[in-house]
Amino acid sequence: MTFKALLATKENGKFSVDSVDINEQDLMPGDVTIAVDYSTVNYKDGLAINNRFDIIERFPLIPGADLAGTVETSSWPGIKPGDKVVVNCWGLGQTHHGGFAQKARVPGAWVVKLPDTFTTKDAMALGTAGYTAMLSVLALEHGGLNPDSGDILVTGASGGAGSIAIMLLSSLGYRVVASTGRPEEANYLRSLGAAEIIDRRTLSEPGQPIAVERWAGAIDTVGSHTLANVLTQIRYRGVVAAFGMVQGIDLPASVLPFILRNVTLAGIDAVNAPYDIRVQAWARLARDLDLNKLAKTIQVIGLNDVVAAASDILEGKVRGRTIVDVNA
Repeated sequence: MTFKALLATKENGKFSVDSVDINEQDLMPGDVTIAVDYSTVNYKDGLAINNRFDIIERFPLIPGADLAGTVETSSWPGIKPGDKVVVNCWGLGQTHHGGFAQKARVPGAWVVKLPDTFTTKDAMALGTAGYTAMLSVLALEHGGLNPDSGDILVTGASGGAGSIAIMLLSSLGYRVVASTGRPEEANYLRSLGAAEIIDRRTLSEPGQPIAVERWAGAIDTVGSHTLANVLTQIRYRGVVAAFGMVQGIDLPASVLPFILRNVTLAGIDAVNAPYDIRVQAWARLARDLDLNKLAKTIQVIGLNDVVAAASDILEGKVRGRTIVDVNA
């Protein structure tokens, strides 16, 4: 039995991603076989499909860090045929065949049953971006923040993770400040729950080692000078959750925010997060997310459109979330 997939290959130094027919027996070992409904295009997928940072570690490989679908076969306890499930990160699209295909076979430890609130399409409207945004909110809460603490800044606000972070924070009662380089997206960001919009250029250049206190906390999707400047403007005992590197992987910062204001910088790892944390994150997404707002963030494409979308996301042309209907 064959199915459609995108396959990344690298032969004699030449990298390519092509639409192919794959035989089910060529899937990698795993406890659970899934009929995939949807995947999504994340920034990481953009890097992988454009052969950046050696995201793909073995060839040939089906890219795609996310998938959602229906279990066909399972030997894993607690997962049975017919279950609606989601798989985020782990080795998907790096060392193990990923989500840009109509079928997947994965280790059972990677598989999370979807809350009843969500369809598989909803799950990929969220994807790693939404799951990471929720992990970031959990980190702010773990650091002691609540809506009475003060404003929360979200950088890279027009992107997928930024958009969902705004929705989550606003639904929980926080006043959200959105930083974006696209002023034309101001109305979109306000519709998601942002109370204030600021220009990313106020944060993206080299700054001072410490600055005036502005925000109780922040979710940073950008890195580099932006993250460094955010840290300088966090209030005493504030918390910053960071997971992005759109501007760069460097952090040209000083220790002053940490030793003078007791600021906490919480790193967010979506790839290897423990299973119980993943389950908690998906349960909180089901509880705290407004699906009507989520619908404003999505566009749906087919497998044949993924390569173009991967380039667009690296160029900052994508607003919100891009869902891939692998059966379209």
